[in-house]
Amino acid sequence: MKKEENYIEINKESWNNRTDVHIKSDFYDLDGFMKGKSSLNSIELELLGDVSEKSILHLQCHFGQDTLSLSRMGAKVTGIDLSDKAIKIAKELTEKLNADAEFFCCDLYDLPNHLNKTFDIVFTSYGTIGWLPDLDKWAAVVSRFLKPGGKFVFAEFHPVVWMFDDAFEKIEYNYFKSEAIETLEGSYTEATTDLKQQFITWNHSLSEVLSSLLKQGLQINSFNEYDYSPYNCFEKTIEFEPNKFRIEHLGNNIPMVYSLTATK
Repeated sequence: MKKEENYIEINKESWNNRTDVHIKSDFYDLDGFMKGKSSLNSIELELLGDVSEKSILHLQCHFGQDTLSLSRMGAKVTGIDLSDKAIKIAKELTEKLNADAEFFCCDLYDLPNHLNKTFDIVFTSYGTIGWLPDLDKWAAVVSRFLKPGGKFVFAEFHPVVWMFDDAFEKIEYNYFKSEAIETLEGSYTEATTDLKQQFITWNHSLSEVLSSLLKQGLQINSFNEYDYSPYNCFEKTIEFEPNKFRIEHLGNNIPMVYSLTATK
């Protein structure tokens, strides 16, 4: 059996291990978050707009910081994630913050078997679709949980970024989806020298993303590309403005993030 056939179990273990590290990391700044700091960035905040009283489904929510940040903005939020350890922590944070949020642990493709309602907004962001092998199935889940007239809000690292090796010195991977990428390395936060783990990902081109949503009958309302990352999660970065990072030797020559909104 190919390892990618067992990707759910492999990646679940990987994210359970990451969660232990992430909750202690400066990258996630859990202490600042608990004191009221939002984990959301200007890119997605602009796309989301006023979410007060809106119902929001947050796909691949990790341990719920963005989900709970949306709750603080007045939304009624539901978060789902593959990692049972991350969801356990999300529920603990929800209780501590007395937030209006609920969380489910399941594989994204299996969500229709766990949840039976629709939402004003479906939201997902940064480092999500690369963990999924089939974007047609992903887009079907997005559409399934949107109310008629509901909005999908999506921000993600640009597929050009995933073509490079870790040092951004050479092209190492296919822009288009090809073979599953099996990796053994640490996480993207600091202090992960001893965290060596296996995980499986896939690259997805922009055309694959857009086509999958269009096949579901969604209308693309906006599409943007950005020459920076709001996160310092890559090697050889420079912060050229507050909370805006680029690969130092590449400058603004490559896109690092893209975003889109779509309606049902």
